[in-house]
Amino acid sequence: MESTTVIHARTRRQAMDWSLVLASQGIEPTIQKGEQGFELVVPAEHFEIAQQAIQKYRAENRGWHWQKMVFQDGVIFHWASLCWVVLIVVFHWLASTVDLASRGIMDSALVAHGQWWRLFTAVWLHGDIGHLATNATIGVVLLGFAMGRFGVGPALAAACLTGVGGNLLAWAASTQVHRSLGASGAVMGCLGLLAVQSALLIRRGSTHPRRWILGGLASGVLLFVLLGLSPETDVLAHLGGFISGIFVGAALVAIGDNVRGTAANLLGGLLFLLLVVVPWYFAWRE
Repeated sequence: MESTTVIHARTRRQAMDWSLVLASQGIEPTIQKGEQGFELVVPAEHFEIAQQAIQKYRAENRGWHWQKMVFQDGVIFHWASLCWVVLIVVFHWLASTVDLASRGIMDSALVAHGQWWRLFTAVWLHGDIGHLATNATIGVVLLGFAMGRFGVGPALAAACLTGVGGNLLAWAASTQVHRSLGASGAVMGCLGLLAVQSALLIRRGSTHPRRWILGGLASGVLLFVLLGLSPETDVLAHLGGFISGIFVGAALVAIGDNVRGTAANLLGGLLFLLLVVVPWYFAWRE
């Protein structure tokens, strides 16, 4: 009879997560109810490998518990995107009490005269509650999936950069004075991130990766046409955000699975904080 050993888990969900981790290492555990939670029964000869795999998984996911797997192929939605919604709501509330619009709106003439921070600050401002609600409802979904794929910190920083990319294209392509505000460029940027994330399949040895990559890009383009080309919206900012999302997403894909690690999340979170605080410091000082 084969010798077995037990790994203890607090909850059934934790046991299920760990069993998926072990299955990826070629170890097929048996889950059973124990006296103090749940247990994963594994062959004794695989115990050390199983423990190392679980410890690595816990280290890479420490502190990020707001995740939910929504499809069996591993697509994860991260509810931390609600924090981004709270942030844009707070900025909208502040703008109703303090004149943030004149200090932060993207004005192509002022940007051309050196007020570069407007490319960043405009991402956090909205014209009215309807504008805010539209970006919040679409953004919370797209950013949530981007966070699930790339990690909270990297996805937040990437979304902010893609919003800036959208404003940058709107500024560079405008032949007249162009004024705009809103997070729609960042929202379209998240769509770009998701359109290119299928390239991760190459690194994971998936069969027919080219088909998945082309399918992901085609789906992203179709959704962009549906969501980002309304005549009454800032199409240039949407296009710039979407294209920026593809390039930033490609850079994150090049990093590989380490992009979801603790170090990458901390660095991404710090970069996001700087991208918010530093431009608003210059805007307020001006």
